Amino acid sequence: MSGSTVLIVDDEQSLARSAKAFLADHGYEAEVAGTGEQALELLAALQPDVVFADVRLPGMSGLDLLKRIRAFDPVIPVIMLTAYGSIEGAVEAVKLGAFDYVKKPVDLEELKLLADRARETRLLKQELSYYRRRATTDVGFEGLVGESRAVHAVLERARQIAALDETPPVLLTGETGTGKGLLARAIHAAGPRATKPFIEVNCTALPATLMEAELFGHERGAFTDAKESKPGLMEAAEGGFLFLDEIGDVDLAVQGKLLRAIEERAVRRVGSVRERKIDVRIIAATNRDLERAVGEERFRKDLYFRLAVIVLDVPPLRQRGEDALLLTEYFLRTFNAKYGKVVRELSRAARELLLSYPWPGNVRELSHVIERAVLWSRGPTLDVEHLSLTRPVGSTDHGNAAKPDAATLPQWEKTIIEQALRDAGGNQTKAAQRLGISRDTLRYRLKKFGLSG
Repeated sequence: MSGSTVLIVDDEQSLARSAKAFLADHGYEAEVAGTGEQALELLAALQPDVVFADVRLPGMSGLDLLKRIRAFDPVIPVIMLTAYGSIEGAVEAVKLGAFDYVKKPVDLEELKLLADRARETRLLKQELSYYRRRATTDVGFEGLVGESRAVHAVLERARQIAALDETPPVLLTGETGTGKGLLARAIHAAGPRATKPFIEVNCTALPATLMEAELFGHERGAFTDAKESKPGLMEAAEGGFLFLDEIGDVDLAVQGKLLRAIEERAVRRVGSVRERKIDVRIIAATNRDLERAVGEERFRKDLYFRLAVIVLDVPPLRQRGEDALLLTEYFLRTFNAKYGKVVRELSRAARELLLSYPWPGNVRELSHVIERAVLWSRGPTLDVEHLSLTRPVGSTDHGNAAKPDAATLPQWEKTIIEQALRDAGGNQTKAAQRLGISRDTLRYRLKKFGLSG
């Protein structure tokens, strides 16, 4: 709370002083103005996080002050103070953009809770503004590198989707690390909603007990730790896109509520009886076989068909031909700039290894490999030893890596996993990160190959 500033505008000096002292005791820096004119003089220098203003002020009215504050900075939350006889003025203020109003005589504890909530809302708006700016400047289809036929087909369909304002749900499928998140951001950034939010939800990271409250929000008192009302991520994505990454990990109990929210374009916060309409486009992604999950009753059939209106399958790197070399060039430029290196080329042996390696972690793994190689490099050329990749079975001692056939791939995969575990000191989480796969996927492959972590 340190550094948060409140401006209290009220000609009732005893109330203003009491509020200032109480808020100061709770970590706020508070200043007082007796008129709207004085408040405007303080506004630029103070840059308050929250303003409390009486509806009835001498000289400039509270409503006029509200308009001036919103013209100065529309993000500053303004809370109106109102006596019983001026409720209509407070309601009018809310219509004009006031954050809320509170009736006199003021309960100081309520005043503090409103300040907390208003400050959190302002911080959320600032954060969303940042992500909107980043989405429109840093991400687009130009950041998706590849010339293979498989990638061209996906990008062509993605551009068609991006051009739509009324985008139906889109399901991105493909292995871990193929770039589904980048594709989702590109669809958002290239479309008419580019200036609106892009909210990403990592469904794997959120436990089932928190997923509902995070997605749909909650009201004060809805559960033990719900001390304040909080909008959910679906509300935060208003006007833009909600990206549900690893949708296959969502608990069955939440899937039904998610389906209802998508179909009805409305959410109901936990602990509320009121529905809030939302205007949100949905992109979901998964590395799982959702059709199989439906058959095994681990994923709702109706939600699957609702999400799979448009399906884009992002190809694995091993099916993209020489895209591995194009991506390597891109990562070399990126990491040269990041680390002040001057790596300009690849040796012939390194190029052949990059093309023959099966990339179980896909583009994410390639990025990690090249970053590490650039860091270890001592000159302008990257060679095989800088890549730290296990050679495929059947490769020669001359660095000419042979392309593995179907019979050698399982052995290659086993060898790669064993190497990752050794590099991670036996830590499965770190090994999974090195491979660019989830911990569950690593556990499955350990069991598959009879390995112990």
